[in-house]
Amino acid sequence: MSVALRAEGLSKRFGGLKAVDGVKLQLREGEILGLIGPNGAGKSTLFSMLAGSLPPTSGRFFLGERELTGLPAFRIARAGVVRTHQIVRPFAMLTLIENVTVAAVSCGRDPDLGRKALEFAGLFDRRREFPQRLTLAGRKRLEMARALATAPKVLLLDEVVAGVNPAEAQEMTRLIRRARDELGISIVMTEHVMPAVMSLANHLLVLDAGKLIAEGSPEQIVRDPSVIAAYLGKAHAT
Repeated sequence: MSVALRAEGLSKRFGGLKAVDGVKLQLREGEILGLIGPNGAGKSTLFSMLAGSLPPTSGRFFLGERELTGLPAFRIARAGVVRTHQIVRPFAMLTLIENVTVAAVSCGRDPDLGRKALEFAGLFDRRREFPQRLTLAGRKRLEMARALATAPKVLLLDEVVAGVNPAEAQEMTRLIRRARDELGISIVMTEHVMPAVMSLANHLLVLDAGKLIAEGSPEQIVRDPSVIAAYLGKAHAT
């Protein structure tokens, strides 16, 4: 499999604080890569660098063979790397169909991709409604649909399962898997809902205090002593 996204030595410093410290990652085409770690580990900062909303202090990252380091967020999105946000903020004054159409057009895509994305996320029947009418799970599906409307090659999912009930979590898990299997999108996801990330991810990276402390398959990670001590706790060890 070809490499969809790779990062080499990415670091981000805020004054004297090194929020991300020399992280490298490699996402293969058609893979779901899980990124886990405690709050404050640097996961969202890493996503912000990969999406172009924060410039890295050092390091480089590539989509395929194309270097994206230093490009503005809109250029990175148009190239095919798109993120969702942990706190979803749809356009409150726009309907669902308008929200996804704006996303498609802003990346230079066919406006009809918005409709297709809304159908894919199971929200097309509510297309004329406003986001305020949706539950949290519904708004998270809308956030996913807005990202899909940009026709991404790589999707960065920031805690899209967190905060919903178990049935909704299963529904979101199925949606993520379908995005990979049916749309061919390679995915990096950060998530605190361990059953979801463990069932979806082919490979896991573990961050703590900005540093990569472990990587491997889900089966390897749940048995890694450093990960158990830093994040999972003994209850997850089997």
